[in-house]
Amino acid sequence: MELPVYRILIEDNKLAWLNKHIWSEQFVKARISYKGKEVPISLRYRGGHTREYPKRSYEIRTASATYHFNAEHDDPSLIRNALSFKLFETLKVPSPRTRHCLLYINQQRAGVYLQIEAVLPRFFRRRRIPVKSIIYAVNRHADFSHKESRGLSWFAGYRLIAGDEGERRRFVAFLQGMHEGSRAERAQFLEQHLHVEQYLRWLCGAVLTGNYDGFNQNYTIYEHGETRRYQMLPWDYEGTWGRNCYGKRVGADLVRITGYNKLTEQILSIPSYRRLYRSLLLHSMDTVFTPHKQLEQAGERFDAIAGELYKDKEYKWSRQEIQADLGVIYRYIQDRRGYIYSRLHQL
Repeated sequence: MELPVYRILIEDNKLAWLNKHIWSEQFVKARISYKGKEVPISLRYRGGHTREYPKRSYEIRTASATYHFNAEHDDPSLIRNALSFKLFETLKVPSPRTRHCLLYINQQRAGVYLQIEAVLPRFFRRRRIPVKSIIYAVNRHADFSHKESRGLSWFAGYRLIAGDEGERRRFVAFLQGMHEGSRAERAQFLEQHLHVEQYLRWLCGAVLTGNYDGFNQNYTIYEHGETRRYQMLPWDYEGTWGRNCYGKRVGADLVRITGYNKLTEQILSIPSYRRLYRSLLLHSMDTVFTPHKQLEQAGERFDAIAGELYKDKEYKWSRQEIQADLGVIYRYIQDRRGYIYSRLHQL
């Protein structure tokens, strides 16, 4: 199966400006061509430490949509984000759509990229989910802790993507309220303001995939427009399935079964929620987080891109490392399942 091909057409001086200002959030004008159709775009680099790599990720905005083209430079098989988001979907957690593609910058091949749907209002409209606010967790301060005790503003670590000042204040009130009152009062507060079961499904996904950075940042929280309760979405799951965000091999015990952050801690301190989480986790391992199911999906995705991936000159992984990575994922699933079963007594 041939990969879809996108071609970014950008003036040399604008490309030179981007390369000189790799940390800038400013967009430059360019055009993108796909299937013979060419449209104007705004373009910038995106990501954290990956901006310093020779193969960089892009944010592309057209008149009607925003797209992320991820280089996935720290992932040998280039499938971890896609595999993770598909797992979240099976857990009934809305997640970005993905597809692999070939990207060219002017006449130069940039390589195989993962196109990821942006979590913006259009994301929710496509799924017919009414939404009042969309908030990104952009750094490690988004850990639901008591911010004032650390001299931080309550909104530290977050960025309001959609919604007005009223929605921002409402979210701050949620962050404050979860720290007030007795355990029974906090439980009632969480039930009123958070879709707890959906949060626990999200927690299952983060724990199963082993995303160490996914609890205190790299998530989206949104307020449902009808229930007015907050719900969670995953974001940036490259550092998963046995590797960290730099591509280094890590043990299957890196992320504890109870996850991290203060909100998770409060939820799991309530016996009924802890039992529900245990049930969801066990069901996930019985049905979707199995070596057979995940390796089948991983193999299909990898086979579709392998031929082109081996041609990428800027990719830091050798052919041998790329070919061996499905084995890394397989061993991670086996070991992760064993670790979780051995820690079920904590729930």
